[in-house]
Amino acid sequence: MLIINIKPGENIDRALKRYKQKVRKTQQVQQLREKQHFTKPSAARREEIAKAKYKLEYQRRIEE
Repeated sequence: MLIINIKPGENIDRALKRYKQKVRKTQQVQQLREKQHFTKPSAARREEIAKAKYKLEYQRRIEE
């Protein structure tokens, strides 16, 4: 559970923005989505390799 201390006189919108940033930084939503269904370790590795290949190709295109 994330706790955000609201400072005296702080706007609620600003506090909400800080909360959303903290959620994004801790990757809570991503972890919840991953745990909704089981992914085989081999499938996870395959996905990581595919992402790495994509990143390499993207970097090569940018450098050219």
